[in-house]
Amino acid sequence: MDGERLDALVADRVEQLSRSVVKNLIGEGKVLVDGASRKASYRVREGEEISVEIPEPQVLRIEPRDIPLEIIYQDDDLAVINKPKGLVVHPAHGNWDYTLVNALMHHIRDLSGINGQIRPGIVHRLDKDTSGVMVVAKNDRAHRSLAEQIKEHSIKREYIALVHGMLKENLGTIDAPVGRSRTDRKKMAVVADGRPAVSRYQVLERFNNYSLVKVELLTGRTHQIRVHFAYIKHPVVGDPLYGSGKKHFHLDSQALHAHLLGFIHPRSGEYMEFSTPFPEYYSEILAYLRQQSKSC
Repeated sequence: MDGERLDALVADRVEQLSRSVVKNLIGEGKVLVDGASRKASYRVREGEEISVEIPEPQVLRIEPRDIPLEIIYQDDDLAVINKPKGLVVHPAHGNWDYTLVNALMHHIRDLSGINGQIRPGIVHRLDKDTSGVMVVAKNDRAHRSLAEQIKEHSIKREYIALVHGMLKENLGTIDAPVGRSRTDRKKMAVVADGRPAVSRYQVLERFNNYSLVKVELLTGRTHQIRVHFAYIKHPVVGDPLYGSGKKHFHLDSQALHAHLLGFIHPRSGEYMEFSTPFPEYYSEILAYLRQQSKSC
């Protein structure tokens, strides 16, 4: 205990609280050390008394919404969907009504309850402006199986990204740990003490100053592809967070598409694989670049 961070200690001792929730409580002054507020990074000393005020849980009612949703496949255990660009996966402050979860609750009768009311059925996620294939669990057994496959990195996940610059090698691997940025807490970054992150890529096409790459995730860190390609100086085109800040092709978001997803079915044990085509805006950009390359 002596010398341990305050947020880590409380999260470890109070089972129902995650570390992120504990940090929020500390920021709100609901965690006290000997009656005084301390920072999350405060190192606790032997003999100090820590008090935690746990607020009453809020009763939230997430409503189904008739939001268009393309369901590629479904059975009694799971559903595979093609998430459109611009749709947030789960409700949060500022957006409780127009999310993938609201759409799922309208289109699919049963969803796994493991992730609670706000994230029913959600096994993994895509960024708001990343389109493509996702799997959703309809029961807790399926959820546990799929979550374990993600934990073991046995699920196959391939993305297609349009990045800046001409990548020299046709094949490559980016092995660089990813964690929270030291300078901007809203961003992730390659940091020495980050979590292991590995992205394997293959160049599919080269254009003037752009490369189209297929990326296979061998780990699944937040913003992994976007962070990794920015790290090697080939940021994803249109990325407002990790790119140059300049708009290309009138994009206000990253040109990143979750192209393929493969996993073992939780009940049958059969390997299943699903892929989705590019969204229209992405196809139009590629058509333009191909035409430009021909005319040069």
